[in-house]
Amino acid sequence: MSRNPADTHVAVLMGGLSSEREVSLVSGRECAAALRRAGFQVTEVDAGRDLSNVLSGLIRPDVVFNALHGEWGEDGCVQGILETLQIPYTHSGVLPSALTMDKDKSKAVLKAAGVPVPGGGLFDRRAVGAGHVIPPPYVIKPNAEGSSVGVYLVREGEAPVAEVGADGWTYGEQVMVEPFIAGKELCVTVLDEASGPRALTVTDITPAKGFYDYEAKYAPGGSTHRLPAELPEAVFEACLRLAEKAHAALGCRGVSRADFRYDGIKDDLVLLEVNTQPGMTPTSLVPEQAAHVGIGFEDLVTWMVEDASCPR
Repeated sequence: MSRNPADTHVAVLMGGLSSEREVSLVSGRECAAALRRAGFQVTEVDAGRDLSNVLSGLIRPDVVFNALHGEWGEDGCVQGILETLQIPYTHSGVLPSALTMDKDKSKAVLKAAGVPVPGGGLFDRRAVGAGHVIPPPYVIKPNAEGSSVGVYLVREGEAPVAEVGADGWTYGEQVMVEPFIAGKELCVTVLDEASGPRALTVTDITPAKGFYDYEAKYAPGGSTHRLPAELPEAVFEACLRLAEKAHAALGCRGVSRADFRYDGIKDDLVLLEVNTQPGMTPTSLVPEQAAHVGIGFEDLVTWMVEDASCPR
């Protein structure tokens, strides 16, 4: 849908209630600034539990740009509020948001669609904290968090991660445990265009400290990005097509990002997860890939506003 920026009031949702609040604030401010440069009327909203009243009573935007990350903002809850208020919004709708946020359920959908995913499964967190539920090396992840929050890599010879079973653990009673796949960390941005999902390119990510954790994702100098990734042509093309297939299978809309691991020795390529609310910070992968294919940041966020709809 074509929208005249001068006549379009955009509410940019940021912050929120999740453990990824600080990253969301950065994403939201970057997007809001770019939308203002593009000529839109913009209101920044630090989204709280009064969001419905704020949007319907005080702001009344034409479009909502969802820059929230993590629980509540990325898992279908906020999307349900926007559907109820009938406000056009960006990114994915209720079902794909909820589905991709649940790593176990999204893996089942992807596997059924023919997308290779890691093995492993859900385990009681106390069992994981007390002993090795699968042979090391393996990765422990909360089943419904993003940005590598609460993620641990357990190498061969290392003890179980006691913190996962401790009373202070706040990321759910079950955790995802998957075999660690050595090799390259790859990602692909997908835009949901009228002709179907379009993958942009493949980025090869090298963390500064050997593991792509929260700091590697968001701290300046935390990782280096090589794009396009130096891969065998068949592997590069497989990443693009699998990212598009995953986007479609999960029902994603707008922008998504697929994360892969590639073992160049065994030639194993697996899709780790799909992110429906990828970061839009200065170090984020999606704006970087868009720029690589000739889509500037202002053009990207403008396209996202024009793509907004309801129902989604």
